[in-house]
Formats: sequence, structure tokens, C-alpha cells
Amino acid sequence: MDLRLRGKRALVTGSSRGIGRTIALSLAEFKVDVAINFFRNRAAAEEVAREIEARGARALLVKGNVANEEHVGRMFDEIEQAWGGLDMLISNAASGVLKPFDDLTLHHFHWTMDINAFALLPLVQEFLRLSSSAEKIVVAVSSLGAIRAIPNYTAVGASKAALESMVRHLASELAPRGVRVNAVSAGTVDTDALKHFPNRDTLLEESRQRTPAGRLIEPQDVANAVVFLCTEFASMIHGQVLLVDGGYSIRA
Repeated sequence: MDLRLRGKRALVTGSSRGIGRTIALSLAEFKVDVAINFFRNRAAAEEVAREIEARGARALLVKGNVANEEHVGRMFDEIEQAWGGLDMLISNAASGVLKPFDDLTLHHFHWTMDINAFALLPLVQEFLRLSSSAEKIVVAVSSLGAIRAIPNYTAVGASKAALESMVRHLASELAPRGVRVNAVSAGTVDTDALKHFPNRDTLLEESRQRTPAGRLIEPQDVANAVVFLCTEFASMIHGQVLLVDGGYSIRA
């Protein structure tokens, strides 16, 4: 299948593991060069880079915390020096505090918001500074917690809701400048991040039972949606949140 993505250049934040890793490898399958953002685990990022290069695309490691503006600026400087420009920004890196409401502090809330929502602003600003592409693609990765109440998810859910709101506002403001901004919202995906949920087993079982498609969402399902939004076939999709949840959210 030719999605006419060969030779494009993408930054995927938080791409050394989990959903971000799968997105990076999926783009590389279509010969997209991928800048792999990581913060702590260089060895995992290096392994992703080897897999990208095995698919016939270029890989670049860029270390940085997306919630730190100085780090973000340095990351884009490194991309500019290595590649000269960028065509796609996939904002996937996420973190957050998973606690009941009574145990949350403002520090927890600010930490979660900074990484999951507010980081999108400097990322997009630096992306626009660097990109000279006729059509610039931004895709953010969200979750159903933005619109559904999930136990212990107060801070993360609020941050994802803020992220989706930013996507709509950025799409409206930037579409006239040739920038297409969308989000993919994932249902329950059994990644390493889910191991931090105190109610992980219950969440997984309930999700299996409630999903009409009969199985949990896998990282590849999310990556497939991201790749689609990066293609010209999605050229008139702006400011949307594409739900990938096997039908979970349509059930009462």
C-alpha cells in the first residue's frame, strides 16, 4: 500500500516504548524518517532506532522532557541540524498521577497538566518554526478519560480534556496556515503505563466485557489511526478527535 508518505520527516514524542514506539515503527513502514524522543531510557530508544532503520527509514534520537521548554527547543535544534526540517509532529509523550481525589495535590495536578496538555503549545510553536512543508501535520494522542470518568484518573482525565480542547483551538487558528491538527483518543490499551493503575485488572476485564468489538485496543490500532491522519486522505479532517475504542464509548 502506498500512502505517499515516503521521505517525510516526523517527530514522535515518547517513542521509546508503548504506543509511541508502535507509532514510530508504523510510520517507518511507509518510509517516514522518525525522530525518536525519549527522556531516560536511551537503550530502548536505540533499539527503536535500529528497527526503524531496518525498515528503510532514517532514525534520529532526541533526548528531552517535553514539559521543559528549554528541552523542547534543544530537541528541535537537533532535528534542524540533522534533517533541516520536519513534516509531522506526533505528540504522544504522557505521564500523570493516578490517585483518588482526596490524595491529589496541586503539585500532582500541575505535573500532569504540564506534560499531557501544556507541552503541546511549545511543541507546535517549535514545529512551525522549523517546518517549511506545504501541509504540516500535528496529531496528539489522547484517551477516553477526557470524556469518561475513570477511577483514580481525575488529574490525567482533566489533562486529556484540556489537550483535546487545545487541538480544536489550534486547528481553527492554524488551518489557514496549512497546518492540520487532530487527535486520536485510545480506549483501554494494556501497555506498561497501565501497570501503574491500582485497579488495572478490574479495568482490563471491564473493558473487555464492554467493548462491542470483543477485544482490547492494541497499540497498533492506535498507530494505524495516527498514520491515517498523517496522509493526504485525511486532508479535510481538522480539529477532530478520532476515537479508537472498539465501540466501548457508544454503549450506555
